Amino acid sequence: MEYRTSVLSSLADVAPADWDRLTEGNPFLSHAFLHALHESASACAETGWQPQFLAVWDGNSLAAAMPLYVKSHSYGEYVFDWAWAEAYHRNGIEYYPKLLSAIPFTPVTGPRLMARDSTARAALLQFLSEQQSVAGMSSTHILYPPEDEARQLAQAGFMLRSGVQFHWLNQGYESFEQFLQTLEQKKRKNIRAERRKVRDAGVTLRQVRGSEATEADWRFFHRCYGNTYAEHRSSPYLNLDFWLRLARTMPQHLLLVMAEIDGRPVAASLVVHTADTLYGRYWGAMEHIPCLHYEAAYYQPLEFCIANGIKTFEGGAQGEHKMARGFLPQKTWSAHWLARHDFADAVERFLAREAGGIDDYLDELNEHNPFRQQAGL
Repeated sequence: MEYRTSVLSSLADVAPADWDRLTEGNPFLSHAFLHALHESASACAETGWQPQFLAVWDGNSLAAAMPLYVKSHSYGEYVFDWAWAEAYHRNGIEYYPKLLSAIPFTPVTGPRLMARDSTARAALLQFLSEQQSVAGMSSTHILYPPEDEARQLAQAGFMLRSGVQFHWLNQGYESFEQFLQTLEQKKRKNIRAERRKVRDAGVTLRQVRGSEATEADWRFFHRCYGNTYAEHRSSPYLNLDFWLRLARTMPQHLLLVMAEIDGRPVAASLVVHTADTLYGRYWGAMEHIPCLHYEAAYYQPLEFCIANGIKTFEGGAQGEHKMARGFLPQKTWSAHWLARHDFADAVERFLAREAGGIDDYLDELNEHNPFRQQAGL
């Protein structure tokens, strides 16, 4: 089949419905989410995220696409390649710019080789290979693809790397208390104590769906989000314009958890969800209240999952503390291609050693399963 290919510097060049048809329902890959990142200038050339999306066309129909960026740094990726960049620098070789296929600032697994069928996907892979050759970049990195896609990338010459996230799995719980009963006694006791501390502090929680959130809610949430970065002496990636764009274009996927004392907001968290999966994403507080982070960012979203039959709660990057709250380790993937064979050989040896360490780490984590053995989990 003859395809036409193009490189897109803006998603304004693609109809939202045509793009979303390829995303497998992942809200972070949606036209609304990615376009909001770009149009708000949260992820753009000026911030080191230059969109260079690959598109494969069958006539006027979008048959395949890849979210792809030219990156001038490695911030906001959650799969760390700083050591590789430093090795290039020590040898007087430029590591940046590089090509990156990922969702900016979002460590969520989802398709990167987005295609309507295997033929279109093969054409997209071929187009990527051609771009790697002509662009003159040091490397290409594809972060958080599904495992089957990672294996396909390995067959195309990419080196695979694995990592660990923590996900909560809904076993058909009818209530939060029923979920608690599946945990070891100490874990149950600690969670109840954490929730009690929040109640005793006079905090009440409101779950606000995106369609019901006011601009005042979003402005307060943005203050909380920015304060989280300020406390870590860093600058936030996402601006108020981004949040307001999401509120307008994809409210059906958003849930704000607002924490208040006597009607005065003190903290907020934001999760993104579909009918099957909830993604823990952002949190911040204007006051320090013990255990409020766990209540707003974990326990309230868990209650939302149970009430709405959502099967999986993806807790985001890192965080062994999540296991004490019922989250279990899951392997994640990334794929990497380096233009220079000498560096690629060294990285390949490093990845082989690292993979063994990740497998050992997963085994160790699974030995500390937080669930009671009779729960059958």
